[in-house]
Amino acid sequence: MIKTYSIAESRLVSDENTSSPDLNAVWIDLQDPGPEEVAPLGECLGITIPDRADMEEIEISSRLYRENGAAFMTAILPAQTDDDDPEMAPVSFILSGKQLITVRYHDPRAFTTFPTQAQRTAMKLPDAETVLVGLLEAIIDRLADVLERAGRDVDAISALIFRKAERKAAPRDFQDVLEEIGRKGDLNSNIRDSLATLERLAGFLGHVALERDCSPNLRERIRTLSGDARSLTDHSGFLSQKITFMLEASLGMINIEQNATIKIFSVVAVVFLPPTLIASIYGMNFDHMPELSWLFGYPFAIGLMISAAILPYLYFKHRGWL
Repeated sequence: MIKTYSIAESRLVSDENTSSPDLNAVWIDLQDPGPEEVAPLGECLGITIPDRADMEEIEISSRLYRENGAAFMTAILPAQTDDDDPEMAPVSFILSGKQLITVRYHDPRAFTTFPTQAQRTAMKLPDAETVLVGLLEAIIDRLADVLERAGRDVDAISALIFRKAERKAAPRDFQDVLEEIGRKGDLNSNIRDSLATLERLAGFLGHVALERDCSPNLRERIRTLSGDARSLTDHSGFLSQKITFMLEASLGMINIEQNATIKIFSVVAVVFLPPTLIASIYGMNFDHMPELSWLFGYPFAIGLMISAAILPYLYFKHRGWL
């Protein structure tokens, strides 16, 4: 699908005719394009539009390059970020002449919110470079929101792990806690990878803006964009350290609970060991055992076993082991 946007009175105006898009529009957005859409458009614009395989190349040189006067920039962006398992996929930004071309095979939220905001309010969008910077700013803002939500969730998990145990409180299910920590770790890792590609893209865009003789204000916005990506990367690193700490703390709490359980079993075994010994003695089948013919032999054995169980319990209680 091809969406096109033009500029009118510093606002983006969407081209409603998707069957015959305006190829002279300032922004051409290709979402899930097929070969039958990419090839003709590339011929009309005089560039080679990368396909999905080209966009997924790992090498940095394959993500940031120039070709026939056009600047190609690819970043890894998340979609469906309301969940802890976002869809990560590359998005290509192409500055060719006076046009911005974006190629994507998923739907990051910024590609919906930014055009809506740019159509509703006058954002002073005179050219394709400004549209690109505004779109990247919306992407950075969205990633900041995702990190902020992840930070709140991490704080909630931390409060659950380190809460003071209460009798009426529900027991902590550390399996669920570990799974939640793992999901937050994966989300944070994905966002950090995305920010790393955006930071490199912003640096490359700064050189492109200088070559294209963009306004000083726009170049300053690009530097701010790079600084924001760097700051979010640092914050993501802080969250990563906190998640690692919570993981280690959860494993420590699990060990403590396991040790407490093992201690209970050990104490029970020690408490019942003397009564078991007494019962074993009086369970032996010897002919000459004086207590067997004694009238109070049975109550004596029972009382001896109870005493042998109570005395170790009282000793452990006195030493604070229970």
